[in-house]
Amino acid sequence: MNQLFPLAPRYRLDDENPWLKGIDPSRHYWVQVNGDQQLTAILPGLMVSSATEFKQMILAWRSLQPGQQMTIERAAGSCIIYCISENCYAIEDQNEPVKVWHLFDQETVESLLMTSHPDWKCSTKDVELGRELLARSLQLPAKA
Repeated sequence: MNQLFPLAPRYRLDDENPWLKGIDPSRHYWVQVNGDQQLTAILPGLMVSSATEFKQMILAWRSLQPGQQMTIERAAGSCIIYCISENCYAIEDQNEPVKVWHLFDQETVESLLMTSHPDWKCSTKDVELGRELLARSLQLPAKA
């Protein structure tokens, strides 16, 4: 059976256009869609409570085969990572009215997931992203 090799562009750590705005303290990935600074997607990232859970989740992600998916459960929602092919992964953005998939290479997804380690600390500039996310959530209407 031939391995699927999608030609679709995907986010890579060595992209010419910077696309990662930052990762806030609550492990949300702030992605500038296609490098556009005016269009930012906020994707919930992996959060764990222990080094053991971190290891289990990373091993589960590494074992994904094409066509499989992994759900990341968060208190305020979830995130799904899809394995498209050996070096192509999609993270589903459920914040939009229509579901959107952001494509990443393997190295990039692994680097993002590594920020879930309990000892990881975000940069001081990314603390401001956490404040911005909190301010946005306070502007949302309350659900009954």
